[in-house]
Amino acid sequence: MNRLIIGCLLVFLSLAAFAQKPDTVKTVNRKDSLNRVIDSAKSKPILQQVFNKKNKKQYNPDSTHLPSTAVKRSLMVPGWGQVYNKHWWKLPLIYGGIGSFVYFAIINKRDAKNYLEVYKLKRDPLSPRPDPNSAVGQLYARTSTYGAQALADASNGSDRNFQLCIFGIIGVWGIQTIDAYIFAKFIHSYTMDRDLSFKIAPGIITGPTYASNGIPSVMPVLKLTFSLK
Repeated sequence: MNRLIIGCLLVFLSLAAFAQKPDTVKTVNRKDSLNRVIDSAKSKPILQQVFNKKNKKQYNPDSTHLPSTAVKRSLMVPGWGQVYNKHWWKLPLIYGGIGSFVYFAIINKRDAKNYLEVYKLKRDPLSPRPDPNSAVGQLYARTSTYGAQALADASNGSDRNFQLCIFGIIGVWGIQTIDAYIFAKFIHSYTMDRDLSFKIAPGIITGPTYASNGIPSVMPVLKLTFSLK
């Protein structure tokens, strides 16, 4: 009888202990569930990235457009390379720059020659006077108070300006050749977009006045500007 009572007590205690063991599967922690709700509200949804084909750069190089051809044409005739690249709007800039330098080169060459003639007349008082209606005669009358050295300096200054104009012509010729090569290279191998801009603008610079009797010499120039975005 005692054994039966002890056995029943052991079974009862075992069931009570089993009943007090927490059920980790079914039990829900309220705090943890609230944190999960808050995290799900704050977290950003993962969306698939969508690419807009309209905003994507299009690369369409032209393998038949040769930079070497553009360079050869620009070296032979100014602006021919730009015509090859279909940049017609650059022709007035190129020929305007070259034409300006040619014009000032002719003027400075003429002035250098006339100043030299007047200088020779000043050095030789016995030489006959030039025709008053000629360019040398008019210059002789305007420079009647000038000394021989001032006339020599004016002649040298005009000759120097003539040489600078020649270098300007060569510079414009070289710049338009480089321009033709760069844009032909982009057309041949790269995309043509607005990340790189190339601008040529006319300008004016003044030279020193010590060689022109206080009269500042004015020369046209071309400004080359590269812009990277």
